[in-house]
Amino acid sequence: MVWWQILIIIVISYFMGNISFSRILASTKKKDITKLGSGNAGSTNILRNFGFVYGLINLVLDILKGFLPAYLAYIIFGNNIVYLYIAGIAVMVGHIYPVVYKFKGGKGIASMLGVFLAADPLITLLVIACALVCWLLFKYGSVASFLCVTALTAVEGIKAKSLDAPLDKVICLLLFVIFCLTWYAHRSNIERLLCGKESKVSLIKSTGKKIKENKKNN
Repeated sequence: MVWWQILIIIVISYFMGNISFSRILASTKKKDITKLGSGNAGSTNILRNFGFVYGLINLVLDILKGFLPAYLAYIIFGNNIVYLYIAGIAVMVGHIYPVVYKFKGGKGIASMLGVFLAADPLITLLVIACALVCWLLFKYGSVASFLCVTALTAVEGIKAKSLDAPLDKVICLLLFVIFCLTWYAHRSNIERLLCGKESKVSLIKSTGKKIKENKKNN
């Protein structure tokens, strides 16, 4: 690993993370997403306020925002998995603490999924499928998020153990940073879950509600 390569990866990835698709999408409706619903600049709040289609578009864009820097760092710098996770962490930090928005961003789940898609597409898609089932059953987006980050960091950590030292320890450390960063960003959700005050978001109802609204407008 070369320090200047790492520096370039961190700076570019961080500022890519600053791109707030939720704010951009909300602005097309002449709204400020930070003043709607939970106030969080993320896919769940977009889903809650603008319906399934907008929520899905935001989710895909945020996933790409995590995927592209991680994947490019991996292939440009010699298929180095450490660089992939460094880029991923930088993107997530940029998403959660964007300097262009006074360090007020989202919670980094979609970007995190993009990072893991770059690292292991099959496992990540399987975990996403399980998380969606969990969301449909319990209607808590935050619980689905916890399932994703916990399962993915655990699986990738186990896989890292097959690598030569000290590479395995470095990757496990980076995975631990991703785990802690994601859970810390969701600390308010954890508090609300423990107090029984966490808001439920139904994917099915959000879709149906938006269809009805569109029929009314037409």
